[in-house]
Amino acid sequence: MSGQPMPCSPAEISSLFLFEKLTPEQLGRLCAEGRVERFEPGPVYAEGDPATCFYVMVEGTVVLSRRVGGDDVEVIRNSQPGVYSGAMQAYLGDRARQVYNNSMRVTEPTRFFVLPADTFAAIMQEWFPMAVHLLEGLFFGSKATQTVIGQRERLLALGSLSAGLTHELNNPAAAAVRATSTLRERVAKMRHKLAMIASGPYPRESLAGLIDIQERTAELVGKAPALSPLEASDREDALTDWLDDHDIPDGWRLAPTFVQAGLDVDWLEQVAAAVEEDVLAGAIGWLNYTVETELLMSEIEDSTTRISHLVDAAKQYSQLDRAPYRSVDVHELLDSTLLMLSGKIGPIKVLKEYDRTLPEIPAYPAELNQVWTNLIDNAVSAIKSAGGEGTLTVRTARDHDRLLVEFGDTGVGIPADIRSRIFDPFFTTKPVGEGTGLGLDISWRIVVNKHHGALQVESEPGDTRFQVLLPLTAAENAENENSEESA
Repeated sequence: MSGQPMPCSPAEISSLFLFEKLTPEQLGRLCAEGRVERFEPGPVYAEGDPATCFYVMVEGTVVLSRRVGGDDVEVIRNSQPGVYSGAMQAYLGDRARQVYNNSMRVTEPTRFFVLPADTFAAIMQEWFPMAVHLLEGLFFGSKATQTVIGQRERLLALGSLSAGLTHELNNPAAAAVRATSTLRERVAKMRHKLAMIASGPYPRESLAGLIDIQERTAELVGKAPALSPLEASDREDALTDWLDDHDIPDGWRLAPTFVQAGLDVDWLEQVAAAVEEDVLAGAIGWLNYTVETELLMSEIEDSTTRISHLVDAAKQYSQLDRAPYRSVDVHELLDSTLLMLSGKIGPIKVLKEYDRTLPEIPAYPAELNQVWTNLIDNAVSAIKSAGGEGTLTVRTARDHDRLLVEFGDTGVGIPADIRSRIFDPFFTTKPVGEGTGLGLDISWRIVVNKHHGALQVESEPGDTRFQVLLPLTAAENAENENSEESA
């Protein structure tokens, strides 16, 4: 928006704190190469537009705002003569993206001293070369540090996830190896017992009946009901008594296996009725091997299924072979992240309050997983700081035209005096070496800049809630946005 041109007075602009130390010659050059413009209430420039001018307010009221999601959030309102905004980094040239970082409007007739961006850059480099070098060093040094620390933050998170995943994979893998070794022994004993039965003087009908019982027993094992400890103990006692009454050796050792398989005294009675008395002990031993074999195969199946689920979760978390921008179910992303972080979460109780009626949303799933990781990691740290016992609540809901993902914890809380700084780069409350101060900054950039959403926090001791609000529909040109915004 262009203002109404007005005369430029060196005496007037010298009263502004930004120019009060300049010489008359310098003030004259500013008036010659710059201009004074009067703006009526309304917008002056918009965030994201090419930064063509540097503005210094002479008189009036200026309001600066930033775009958060679909809203413009006011960040500064000032009537102090001399406040400035606009192309403040023009002296960096093509090495920085020259766009307005905020939107500016005026609420009353307001006059500005306006300097073209290229003129401002030339004057800065000519009049204040040392200051320009210092500012360049500050700008690029901070950016380089943020990049390096950001990479380190990702590596630390990856290392933690890898350790947790390795731990989670080790348990079912070790269980499968143990079960396979034991299964080999049981199958060998079963072959030996079968050879003994086959070589004995057993009627053909008895062998056929025994094989029929074996088949029915294998089916029962797969349908074994879950028993309480008291129910299991009572059934073990009953089976042990029955086996002892029928002179079956090692009844106390066989009974727990039969109980685990869901077998009872009625089943033993069916076996006793199907075979002769002199064959009963051998038949019970043979069926015990069958039961153990079925139980071991179920254990191997459970273990390998667990491994498969973990691999699927890792693939879902890393989004391998997936389009970077697509429609996703946030619950799948949350579940995969919680599973990947289960080793770190440890004994902390996790409550899931999901609204499963929520639709899929367009998003960058791998980057949302990074947000979940940062917020869950912070929640776990807060709970551990409060004693190690607590609850992490993950909730989803609809919030008007946005999807809400909320992470609540019962940790120590965030003091009010630092709450406004937690999203600042390099700000951390963790001990030295444990936090880089970029987790929440990166999360903010991913949610706000890349997804046009909002990230906010409400906190008091014992109740801290980070809320991520994401649009239900794709923002215009969202798929083509520069990924640097979330770096």
